[in-house]
Amino acid sequence: MARADRAAVTLEAVWRIESPRIVGALARYTGDLELAEDVAQEAVAEALVSWARDGTPANPVGWLLATARRRAIDSFRRRTARDERYALLAAESQEGEGDDLLWDPDRVDDDVLALMFVACHPVLSPEARVALTLRTVGGLTSEEIARAFLVPVPTIQARITRAKKTIAAARVPFELPPAEERRSRLGGVLSVLYVIFTEGSTATSGDRLLREDLAYEAIRLARMLAALLPGEPEVYGLQALFELTAARFPARTGPDGEPILLEHQDRRRWDRAAVRRGQAALAQATAVGRGLGPYGLQAAIAACHAAAASVAETDWDGIVLLYEALGRVAPSPVVELNRAVAVAMASGPQEALAIVDDLVARDLLPGSHLLPGVRGELLARLGRVAEARAELELAARLCTNTRERFVLLGKAADL
Repeated sequence: MARADRAAVTLEAVWRIESPRIVGALARYTGDLELAEDVAQEAVAEALVSWARDGTPANPVGWLLATARRRAIDSFRRRTARDERYALLAAESQEGEGDDLLWDPDRVDDDVLALMFVACHPVLSPEARVALTLRTVGGLTSEEIARAFLVPVPTIQARITRAKKTIAAARVPFELPPAEERRSRLGGVLSVLYVIFTEGSTATSGDRLLREDLAYEAIRLARMLAALLPGEPEVYGLQALFELTAARFPARTGPDGEPILLEHQDRRRWDRAAVRRGQAALAQATAVGRGLGPYGLQAAIAACHAAAASVAETDWDGIVLLYEALGRVAPSPVVELNRAVAVAMASGPQEALAIVDDLVARDLLPGSHLLPGVRGELLARLGRVAEARAELELAARLCTNTRERFVLLGKAADL
């Protein structure tokens, strides 16, 4: 492999692993998230040339930080030669003390955690939070994020740019929120990771059921968050949910990417290491002693599936109880719909259909393919074939994921 290629591979690996720490340290150093990311990218661009020419430095992260810091100083110099911050930074640079201030090993974890809270700040829209989190904390490019969510690259770039400007306009400090505020804002961070993972585990559109790269990025960030906030049960609950859900990935699609339903999956292909990690995280969530929250309850449901040898041997009564608990702490139409599926397995389709028909009557999932899809399945089990076929065909028309649509049409055709 040529030196330039080796440098590019090394740089990509360093950035993928260390970008949250690099951007976090630079944001703390400059007090400006947008500037921190800009100078970090400038350092990456310079590294591509310098490392190919001179070889990879002994301390790649330190090289990137030092280079980015110089770019930040240049930026402050351009803004105003008399700026007090520039004078301070320049003095530190000349005295050789800047590296210690910039890269304090005792502050690294706080920097990453602060970066998560800033990227998921309530002043941003949900879409902007997802994009900015993947960009700054995940280290994904705009092209990767756009490809994952099937939106144009300029749209993602605009979201990220607006998010940075909004943070600057709102004067959001780059620091961990106070302890009393941290827990109230943690929910926003968890919800962003949940959205990212959900899109990766069941893509809402396109021609792929799974987007493993997106799902595994959410898992990586959840693990990071669990390490940084070890006393929060819902962080462990979220990590457990991700691990236990991802454990089924190897069996969820066939050789050509076609979806394989739960009852037809070869459970020998489930990732047992991921199951053990999920079970361990769920045990930690339980051990905290404050009771399971919404993510922990969903993880407990996933753990029931992981513990069963087959669909028939699954503890469906236990899953129904967990969905009932979930419906009390985090009520939503989707939770009710999932409860109906569990009720159908535990008690039969007639009781489940009553739950689904109530959702239909209240028009709680308008435009979603999920509701007619489940209703069609229940009607088919009750022998109401014509109605079932109509519901499944409606679900197929509403579904925007090509793979799922084929499954729904196949079920309708089989009837």
